[in-house]
Formats: sequence, structure tokens, C-alpha cells
Amino acid sequence: MTLQTWRALAVCLLLAFAIFFPGADGSPPRPRIIGIDHVRILVTDYCEGLIFYSRLERQPRRCAAGEKRKGGVPFANSHGFIGLNTRSPSDQDNAVAEVAFATDNAAGLRRYLRSKGVAVSDDRQTLFTVQDPEGHLISFFELNRTANKNSKDSLEPRIIHVGFVVRDRAAMDRFYKDILGFHVYWRGGMTDGEDNWVDMQVPDGTDWIEYMLGVSPNASHKTLGVMNHIALGVPDIHAAQHQLIKNGWKGTEEPKIGRDGKWQLNLYDPNETRVELMEFKPTKEPCCSPYTGPHPQP
Repeated sequence: MTLQTWRALAVCLLLAFAIFFPGADGSPPRPRIIGIDHVRILVTDYCEGLIFYSRLERQPRRCAAGEKRKGGVPFANSHGFIGLNTRSPSDQDNAVAEVAFATDNAAGLRRYLRSKGVAVSDDRQTLFTVQDPEGHLISFFELNRTANKNSKDSLEPRIIHVGFVVRDRAAMDRFYKDILGFHVYWRGGMTDGEDNWVDMQVPDGTDWIEYMLGVSPNASHKTLGVMNHIALGVPDIHAAQHQLIKNGWKGTEEPKIGRDGKWQLNLYDPNETRVELMEFKPTKEPCCSPYTGPHPQP
């Protein structure tokens, strides 16, 4: 046989091996995890939540007189949405009730996770849920992201990360890093030499989850609202602040550059859950560690 024939045969054998023996442990291959599709936030009063979160859009909405809905979507654009669900005072302190990641193959990802021993729901073909080691509800939604990338409005804010209080980093790493393929995007702390925040980036995109470490077990509701948070990416933090004020926001905080080198502005919903506006790219060198992955884009 010619050299070209041998090469073609070798390629065919490698492809066949990848298909029939996708992992060293015999597990199926992991489909892509592209980014955060949406989140759900718990609020005590839906009307108050709708008014607050819709201010993040270009046209804030009003709440109809007497409206007492149990849930809805006050913020949505081509990049995803924030949904609200009402809660009773006895509910958990973490108001980030659900984080949904986009994948290009939900059925394949469900098979992959089951092969790793992860308990997976049977919601429907294109959507399923799991719980991470600390009980956070994580969803995976099959979505064609091409349409979102072609959005005509580059100024639309989009969800770029979600933060959780984390008690057992090793257990969370086994799930997010070892099974799902997330990797450290950046890590840092209030002072050099300590890690208070570890940003774990999705394997096939630029969004991330943020481990909030070292939080007291007796932390107040307000502190937990700061730690368990969501972040929206914006191209210009000062322009975003101007739009918020125009939309009726009356917060007192001013934009600042965080330890990660990015401009940010903190808002707080009526239940004290933090919503962090953040520019996509740093404007100065971050403290503590370099970035190890690509930055989000408008």
C-alpha cells in the first residue's frame, strides 16, 4: 500500500476507536457545554422583582395593579433570561434558585452524566436537571447558540457568571472540573495570597461560575445575598449606569475596578440579592493570578 493509503487507514482506525472507546473508563464522550442560558431568582414579591429586574432592559416594565404572579420573566433578550419565582420566608437563603447551561446535545450530555454516576432528571429530551455536590439546582438546555451570537444589539447585557457560596471546594471540583470539564479562569482574594473567589469557566465558552469561599456558616442574610449572586456583562459600565438611572434605578454605589481588573457596579434586588454589572474585559492587570481563558465578548 502507498503511504497515503496507510495514513488514511490510520485515520479511520483512530475515528473508530474514538467512537467505540470514547473514554479511558468506557464512558461516552461529553457534549459541549457552551455557556449560561438563563437563571432563576427567588423573590418575596413578584411585582417588586419585576420592576427591579426589568430596569436592566432598555424599556423597564410596570407591574399591573393587583398582579400577584408566582413567577415570570422580567428580563430577557437574545442572550438569555432571568426568571423569577416567589418564595416564602422559610425558603433557603440562597436566592439563586437555578442556573441553566446551554449544550448542543442534551440527550448525549444526560447519557454522559449518568455514566459518571450523576443522578439526572427525566424532564424532556432537550432539558434536564441535576444537583451539584452542595445542592445547587443545575439545568442543561439544548440550544442553538448561533442565533444568539448574531444578535443585532451588541449593547444588550448578558449573563456571564453566577456565584455560589462553596463549603467543600474539592467536592465541587470533582463535579465541575473532573466531570463537566470546567477550568479555572481566574482566582483571587481580598488580599494577595488567599483565594476568596475561584472562577470556573465552562469548557466550550467564556461564561463561568464563581466559588465564593471562606464565608462564615453564620453569615447574615445580607452577606449571603452578596455572595450568592449573578453577573451581567456590559461593554461600558458607565453607559450601563446611565441607562439604569434613566430607567429609575436609585442605587448609591458607584462603578469601581475590582481585584480582577474589570470595571463593575453592584445592584441589589428587593431581597438583597446582588446583581453585578461587569465589563467583559479587564482594563488593568488582575491581582493574584493571570487569566487562563478567553474573555466574554459583547
